[in-house]
Amino acid sequence: MKRRAFVASTLTGLSACTLPAWASSGPAPQETALLPVAKATDRAYWLDTLLRLVEPVLAAGARGQLKAMMPIEAAPGQQEGRREVSHLEALGRTLAGLAPWLELTEVPRAEQDRQQRYAEMARQAIGHATNPESSDFLNFTQGGQPVVDAAFLAHGLLRAPTQLWEKLPPTTQQQLVQALQSTRVIKPVYSNWLLFSAIIEAALLKFTGNGDLMRMDYAIKEHQTWYKGDGTYGDGPDFHWDYYNSYVIQPMLLEIVSTLVAAGKESPDLLRQLQARAQRYAVVQERLIGPDGSFAAFGRSLAYRCGAFQHLAHVALQQQLPPDLPPGQVRNALTAVIRRTLEPRGTFDAKGWLQIGLCGHQPSIGERYISTGSLYLCTTAFLPLGLPPTAAFWASAPQDWTARQIWSGQDIKPDHAL
Repeated sequence: MKRRAFVASTLTGLSACTLPAWASSGPAPQETALLPVAKATDRAYWLDTLLRLVEPVLAAGARGQLKAMMPIEAAPGQQEGRREVSHLEALGRTLAGLAPWLELTEVPRAEQDRQQRYAEMARQAIGHATNPESSDFLNFTQGGQPVVDAAFLAHGLLRAPTQLWEKLPPTTQQQLVQALQSTRVIKPVYSNWLLFSAIIEAALLKFTGNGDLMRMDYAIKEHQTWYKGDGTYGDGPDFHWDYYNSYVIQPMLLEIVSTLVAAGKESPDLLRQLQARAQRYAVVQERLIGPDGSFAAFGRSLAYRCGAFQHLAHVALQQQLPPDLPPGQVRNALTAVIRRTLEPRGTFDAKGWLQIGLCGHQPSIGERYISTGSLYLCTTAFLPLGLPPTAAFWASAPQDWTARQIWSGQDIKPDHAL
């Protein structure tokens, strides 16, 4: 009987997720934290975890030492090739996830100093990354990969226009624009890659008034033809069983079209159509999260860990969750995924850098294009930190997510296609 009570209390702990020991003192324990350690709010846990992720990248980048300090883990035989691109991967993906919190104006007092510190580090890192005279000037033109991560950088700029654009020195703004424009020499693959070129142009449109409308329109129209129904797009003409609708397709497509609508260059009707599809895919994503926070490990790029749920986090950030997804339920589900993918032993190396894996250190799970910088896409699971603590996402009471409801015998409504 005591054992049952203990197990029940452990499960309840996931509903009111707690702060792991590493967040408050000393280095992280290299083992999965299955039990609560110290009482804290979900928001405090999320923020401490996110800042632990981004600290090595931004601390090194702010000093102009990202190339010197970041290790490059990659598949056998791929390390030298990935060394040419991995640093921009790390910076672009880190900022894509951190940006909403940096941009938040209703910042709790407990977060204000840290927000200012990380925003300044981010601006300094951008300055070094785009300055041709810096030893940390990053590769925006050689090979195909730079268009991918310039796109994630552009997405971060669009998510934090005040902190990551307006507060940049004029010289850095000019160099940043030149760096983004320089990626036009790269021809994107006929797949979700069309959105990489398109979102770079969306950022240029927003910040300079001059983006290539043809690249944006082409990417949008092709993805419209690749729509497969029930809230899901193909990755190119074919459908893939993977998480690229969340890693890239839907978040970037929504951001591009939103930017065009704001500029008066696209119909709001198109945005509403995309948002309806996005809501359906958010429902699908939430149902993919198992009772313990794990999820079906199919498809490419599983080393992005909780980044597989960027889309669900993005819809929550936009406060567009459908009625079937109460905010407290989504917060609880995402917290479980974050814990399940970032707390296991081996997630970080001895100096705090991410290592390849989905649940711990699993080098073989990384494809040939995966390296240390790639892994920072996991930060995009934390997008709702861009909402104030008073928002329903944070203020609502925790609820069991769908899989926990079903597999604990609760009576729930059936699911329906869009």
